[in-house]
Amino acid sequence: MSNRVICMKIIPGTHQYNKNALKFFNYLGPGLLVTVGFIDPGNWASNIAAGSKFGYVLLWMVTLSTIMLILLQHNAAHLGIVTGKCLSEAVTEYMRPWPKNIVLLTSIGAAISTALAEILGAAIALNMLFHLPIKVSTLLILVVVICLQFTNSYKKIEKIIIGFVSLIGLSFLFEICIVHIDWVAATTGWVVPAFPKSSMPVIMSVLGAVVMPHNLFLHSEIIQSRQWNLQDEKVIRKQLKYEFGDTLISMIIGWAINSSMILMAAATFYSNHIEVSDLSQAQAMLKPLLGNTAEIVFAIALLFSGLSSCITAGMAGGTIFAGRYAEPYNITDIHTKIGIMITMIPAAFIIFFISSPFDGLIYSQMILSIQLPLTVFSLIYLTSSKKVMGKYANSMPNKVMLWFIGLIVAFLNIALLISYL
Repeated sequence: MSNRVICMKIIPGTHQYNKNALKFFNYLGPGLLVTVGFIDPGNWASNIAAGSKFGYVLLWMVTLSTIMLILLQHNAAHLGIVTGKCLSEAVTEYMRPWPKNIVLLTSIGAAISTALAEILGAAIALNMLFHLPIKVSTLLILVVVICLQFTNSYKKIEKIIIGFVSLIGLSFLFEICIVHIDWVAATTGWVVPAFPKSSMPVIMSVLGAVVMPHNLFLHSEIIQSRQWNLQDEKVIRKQLKYEFGDTLISMIIGWAINSSMILMAAATFYSNHIEVSDLSQAQAMLKPLLGNTAEIVFAIALLFSGLSSCITAGMAGGTIFAGRYAEPYNITDIHTKIGIMITMIPAAFIIFFISSPFDGLIYSQMILSIQLPLTVFSLIYLTSSKKVMGKYANSMPNKVMLWFIGLIVAFLNIALLISYL
């Protein structure tokens, strides 16, 4: 028997490529956490309203919002990486008192509006599952979420929650392959802006549901969890590169899931001339895939989505309030705890006075879009300042893109105001 020598051809650079890919995979996380924050009950309601009322024509708003979101979230993370401060801390340190107070006060208001949608969505889910009154469900969700946040025990179930919400998102993506979608109309809808009559509140709710002010504050905070050496320029450049990849992949996933919700609502409701006025109706979208179990699975997904998004909304409120005192988010710190409480408790209180839960979800997202210009212009001001960012300040092309985004948001807000006059 002869000996055989087996030679393996090593492709130059393959080992290094695999090593870099593994490092990037390990880095993924902050962007995905933000993504969970904008695949929430408010998004569900806004997307379902858009698809059931207007068919495919408002898909362009998801595309535009996602492009804006990628640039803005990257810019917010950029601030956190370079300065070691979250957006709230930077606003506190570098802006004058009266604009600082306006930005931070309205940002807390946006976090409250976000928390309202998340608590309400989870309460609707409990009503669907156990027929509990919305007000009773609201109190239960409030207590559970605050306990999870104050004990940090949410970290133990975070992966389960993200996994389940992702599974439902994949269900929507799979369903568009097995139901009849007018792909010509959908393709046009993704790229051609349209403003059907009475559509401005829905357009703005979609914008607010995707580009959420509190997520800009949150991303600039959680991106610092890596605890890298800010004195090492190579480390900073590597983090900036990995962060953009994390943000890009995460936001594209969000775009696909949000788009699939509108597509399914258009195919399920709009094509049959059914206008959704109750989130529980939306479980019909899952019936082609799940049959009679659709309502249960939809309600469980809505519950987990609400819980996970409640946590991120509370974290954002804690981040904003702690930043007002030049402090990072720290659940053992009194200012972080106060920030969480003044976000969650008023949100639950307001729900007691909402007569239409579905409309409450829609208008809560619209409020986010109204506050958004203040956060966006503050972020652009800070990240364009050499005093704040040093040599990592925004380049001229970045400034132009970011200001263009800010002007689009301002224009849509003006259009919303005009629609009510």
